[in-house]
Amino acid sequence: MIVKHGVRTRPYHALAPAASEIPSLPSTTNKNYRQHHSLLSQCKSLKSLLQIHAHLILSGFQQDHSTLTNLINSYSSFKKCGSALSVFCSAQNPSVILWNSMIRAYTRANKYTEARKMYNSMVEQGVEPDKYTFNFVLKACTAALDFEDGVLVHREVARKRLDSDVFIGTSLIDMYCKMGDLESAREVFDRLPKRDVVACNALIAGLSQSEDPCEALGFFRKMQTWGLRPNLVSLVNLVPAVSRLADIDSCRCIHGYLFRRDFSSVVSNGLIDMYSKCGDLDAAHQVFDMMQGRDDVSWGTMMAGYASNGCFVEVLELFEWMKGENTKMNKVSIISALLAATEMRDLEKGNVIHFCASEQELDADVSVATSIMTMYAKCGEIEKAKQIFEGLGKGDLVSWAALLSACVQSGYPEAALSLFRDEQNEILKPGGITLISVLLACAELSYLKLGMSIHCYALKANIASDISFGTALVSMYAKCGFFTSALTLFNRMPCKDVVTWNALINAYTQLGDACHAIDMFCELWSSGIMPDAGTMMGIISACSILTDLDQGTCIHGQIIKNGCEHDVAVKNALIGMYCKCGNIHSAQLLFNRTRFMKDVVSWNVMISRYVQAGYAREAISAFHQMKLENFQPNLVTFVSILPAVAYLAALREGMAFHSCIIQMGFLSNTLVGNSLINMYAKCGQLNYSEKCFIEMEHKDKVSWNAMLAAYAVHGQGVDAVALFSLMQESSVQVDSVSFIGVLSACRHAGLVQEGRSIFQVMHEKHRLEPELEHYACMVDLLGRAGLFNEALNLINTMPMEPDAGVWGALLGACRVHSNVKLGEIALSHLVKLEPRNAANYIVLSDIHAHSARWGDSGKTRSMMSDSGLKRTPGCSWVEVENRVQSFLVGDYNY
Repeated sequence: MIVKHGVRTRPYHALAPAASEIPSLPSTTNKNYRQHHSLLSQCKSLKSLLQIHAHLILSGFQQDHSTLTNLINSYSSFKKCGSALSVFCSAQNPSVILWNSMIRAYTRANKYTEARKMYNSMVEQGVEPDKYTFNFVLKACTAALDFEDGVLVHREVARKRLDSDVFIGTSLIDMYCKMGDLESAREVFDRLPKRDVVACNALIAGLSQSEDPCEALGFFRKMQTWGLRPNLVSLVNLVPAVSRLADIDSCRCIHGYLFRRDFSSVVSNGLIDMYSKCGDLDAAHQVFDMMQGRDDVSWGTMMAGYASNGCFVEVLELFEWMKGENTKMNKVSIISALLAATEMRDLEKGNVIHFCASEQELDADVSVATSIMTMYAKCGEIEKAKQIFEGLGKGDLVSWAALLSACVQSGYPEAALSLFRDEQNEILKPGGITLISVLLACAELSYLKLGMSIHCYALKANIASDISFGTALVSMYAKCGFFTSALTLFNRMPCKDVVTWNALINAYTQLGDACHAIDMFCELWSSGIMPDAGTMMGIISACSILTDLDQGTCIHGQIIKNGCEHDVAVKNALIGMYCKCGNIHSAQLLFNRTRFMKDVVSWNVMISRYVQAGYAREAISAFHQMKLENFQPNLVTFVSILPAVAYLAALREGMAFHSCIIQMGFLSNTLVGNSLINMYAKCGQLNYSEKCFIEMEHKDKVSWNAMLAAYAVHGQGVDAVALFSLMQESSVQVDSVSFIGVLSACRHAGLVQEGRSIFQVMHEKHRLEPELEHYACMVDLLGRAGLFNEALNLINTMPMEPDAGVWGALLGACRVHSNVKLGEIALSHLVKLEPRNAANYIVLSDIHAHSARWGDSGKTRSMMSDSGLKRTPGCSWVEVENRVQSFLVGDYNY
């Protein structure tokens, strides 16, 4: 055995093959010396290399340093560092070149610690490093992110006055850029007496990742004034800066520069990414279409571009295209496809993508597995998501936190809490990120007790002082209605950021306390903390709740001053606010003058805002305009437009949309199915609603509730009760909406006994407390059946104050039975609750008229007039030439 430089090795003659196995090689004369080196450089397999090595030993070349250097380099190309070290150890008094070759071999094999140790041994043995030594060591330190050692090497370089060498300088620039220390990188660059394009490229790469990517563009222009012509690497390094700027003009300039120098085909993937981040997906797809040989990176980049811009239909189309061409998929394409299926809640497509990931052995990757798990969780398949999580192995807190977060974000906070209870004792103790997700679930469900328990745990674990955790606590207490506790926590927090303020503002807004939300916004402004886009969205929502156009306009002015107007989410919130306040003109102006290129997402926002504000005709007009401008509607578009069709009862429009949905492959989506059930029911086609419900592949709780509501609209009480029973038998969790649907059906059909039974089991069996809507249904049911004493007794025993809906139901029942006395009692309450509602006076006037009490009828009408109220004219809709037209009573313009 040989022991040298701390390494125990076997002599190479022991590894040599038999003489008969050695291939025909040149003789050992000096004139064939170069041929040995040529053979080493051309060696294609490890077996051949071993044979050549054995022949060189037998031929007496084992101490020639040039030959040993070539051998080390050859072993390095096969990542055989052990064999390379054996060759190095066989040398007597290794030269600096041999040391450099060994350091380089370790660096190429990603063994950075060994490379650093080799350098230390070299220095200890008195061998003087040269510029190549320092270059290889700096690359090892950079790759290992060992910046502390890298700075020490820099000091040694400076001591030897080698930092002016462009070769070493470039390595130093690269190291400092990757450290994020751009100032030191610029200092190294500025000290170089002679700069080349390679050094410039290293600095461009660092500046492209800096906080201000404009610096990279500025430097790119400056290097050309020095007479340095950018090469392909320069442009590849510049692409991330242009992508981050999302500046379409700069993007086109770079593309043109690449095209003129015939580089565009080489950096096509970068161009696709660049155009995608600028929002110009047409240009990105054009580059993709023109590519001669697309690889998995090209497909993944294009799919990621569509996904980041919310074009999920296009992502899934590319996925199907890839499948059709049998193209190998990578992590990026699978994750992008999973994101699209997740956002579209398309479980069927998600299953297909999961199968493809398994088939190509990509599901073992943690990021892919987490994406699969998130997809199942957000599609409501919590058990499958849990199975994927368990396959990742216990103790993976990041995946656990992702699973809990997905459940909360998708509207399954109960599942998140259940998973938390199931798993917390089986894996590592939950950390701050996990507990934040649990607190968000507690906030959604108003689970104050559990939230307080987590607060106690956090105090013991010393994580309650974390600003993110503190913000989640403030949000939890506020959303549970404990604003005193939330404010106490908020005031005690040593450090508050804008997100903490946003938590309180949004909590006030979500609970409908818009005035306090605006007060908090004013405090934030006076505290000197700059509001962000999240703040602005919260305060815009508050203005929407108050329908305060003046306040909303003032906030819009502040948004412009604050530079948040160009944030897409803020812009959409502003459009919604103007629509809610009845200022459709301003909403339309804002939509039209947006500086962002319109895409299908922008149209979807405009359509959904129209629908939410009750402007159904404008929503349908926007849909047709969208088509005229050659924008392809996606799943979200149809989910947004179908309620407008339902509101107008525009059956022909609805059937046309249904046809498009089938053609575009959206029919299997549960959200679309639910919207179709509601649309056909409102259009008077109950049989079509039933057909849609029966044919749905994946029904959720909303699907059953939509069908119950459809039966209620059509007065099919018996069918509704039967469906409600089937819903419980099918283990579908009924909720308060389910009871509203079935009780409404009972009241329309006069099913008193069934209604009583259902109302009773609501609390006794399902542990659901009746809300105002449920009481209104029961009062209406009992009143229409003439059971006024029971109806009034129910009102008097309500655990909360009856609202206008309850008293309005009683007034309506009095109209059916001409119950004047009780009708007057109901109106006395309604006048206090809805003083500006003329309909209440009209109903009581009609009750008086039906009882031939004409004087009282006239008095009631006079009371209405004295209050300054006028009767709202009736309105009806009709389809004329595939367009919905509205008609008002007394309108003779048609």
